[in-house]
Amino acid sequence: MSGSRSMLLAMDAHLALGRYGEELAARYLRERGLRVLERNWRCPEGEIDIVALDGDCLVVCEVKTRAGTGVGDPVEAVTREKAMRLRRLSAAYLRTRTSPVASVRVDVIGVLARRGRPPVVRHVEAVGS
Repeated sequence: MSGSRSMLLAMDAHLALGRYGEELAARYLRERGLRVLERNWRCPEGEIDIVALDGDCLVVCEVKTRAGTGVGDPVEAVTREKAMRLRRLSAAYLRTRTSPVASVRVDVIGVLARRGRPPVVRHVEAVGS
């Protein structure tokens, strides 16, 4: 197999893993009573994986999915800088809404999806606050 073909297959697998993790995260949030408003919301400044409502609190959620912990726990991939960027993206999102929210929270959901094992979902609320 050529190098470029194997690289494309690896990219496809990476994207599929990310989509799988985002699907699990959205289901996880719904099961906990949050209302998922948007998935993969984009604007010129960037993308929010999941936008949800927890009562009257807007929740901007970053999802990180990994097949292993070789580079650390998935949640650890969200730095303070990334959390602050998500805060700025939440402000951009709020400018598109007509109904008010009482507060905004940035959460991270880490999904560890090891082959042959059930996925592990870890939810960390209010990062970078």
